[in-house]
This record gives sequence, C-alpha cells and structure tokens, in this order.
Amino acid sequence: MKTEMREAVVTAVAVALSGVLLGLLWWWLAPRVAYVGDVTGDSWVVYVKDTEGEQAVGADGTFTLLALGFGAVSALVVFLLRRRGGVPLVAGMALGGLLGSLLAWRVGVWLGPEQDLIAQAREAGRGVAFDAPLKLGAKGALLAWSMAALVLHLGLTALFGPRDPEHFPPPPEQNSTVRLEK
Repeated sequence: MKTEMREAVVTAVAVALSGVLLGLLWWWLAPRVAYVGDVTGDSWVVYVKDTEGEQAVGADGTFTLLALGFGAVSALVVFLLRRRGGVPLVAGMALGGLLGSLLAWRVGVWLGPEQDLIAQAREAGRGVAFDAPLKLGAKGALLAWSMAALVLHLGLTALFGPRDPEHFPPPPEQNSTVRLEK
C-alpha cells in the first residue's frame, strides 16, 4: 500500500507541475480582448473595443481544449508507465490534473496583461486599444484536464489493461456407461 501511495503522490505532483506548461500555452495562444479608454469629466472609463467579439469565449475555449489535450497525454503516459494502475494512482492523476489546471490558470493570468484596466487605459492613452487581462470565465474548464484523463485512462485500462485470470468450473464428469431405461 505504501508503494501505491508513493506512486500516486509522485504522479499527482508530476501532473500538477505540467500545469505550468499549460499556463504558458494558454497565455500564448488565447485570443486577446481589446479595450479602449476614454476620459469622461475627471475620470477614466474603459469600453470593450469590439462589443460583438468572441475573444473572451475564445480564451475559455482555448484553455478547455488545451486542458483536454493535457488530460489525454497525462492519461496515456500514466497508463504506459504503470499499466497495472490502481485506485490511488488514478486518484493521484485526477488530483494532479485539477491542481495543474489551477496552476495553469494562475500562471496565465499572472503572465497576461495587468489587472488594473484604468491604469492600462492611462498608460495607453485616450482612444488607444489595449489588451484586457487574461481571465477564465468558465470555471468548469478547470475540470477538463481531470475528466479527460479519467475517461481516457478508463478506456485504455478496459481495452489494454491486465486481465484477471478467468476461472471456469471443471466440466462435469461423464460416465462411460450409458443406461437406457424403458
């Protein structure tokens, strides 16, 4: 049991640390939402440049698709390295996927543009477009990595995992003499 728990912890940590790569990819690939600043009276106001744009949803979709890919890769690697699996290993993989998603989200937000829109508008100038902070609106996307990993690992285990030996009952003994009754 100690070995299984150790493998589960190592798997969870390794999968979670790969969330840094997911965060970098999300920051690099996610579409940016453009804002424009203007001065009204004595204060700054910020507007979305393209009110009908789909960039915010695109950022959520990019995160979700990347997380699904990371889940598939992590399930495949865990299955190939530890084919016999076990509940602790799979739980470690799922927990690592969730922690990796949280880490990726925070890394992407941290690397993205500044969170203070008014300060960004002042820096850019009146009427000049600037990028909004990267954010994840669909928090359910944080579960995509774990869910993809669990589903794929289950499928791989069902198709290619080790099998328990099948125990067939011995065939009934047959007598060599046959009785015919009338």
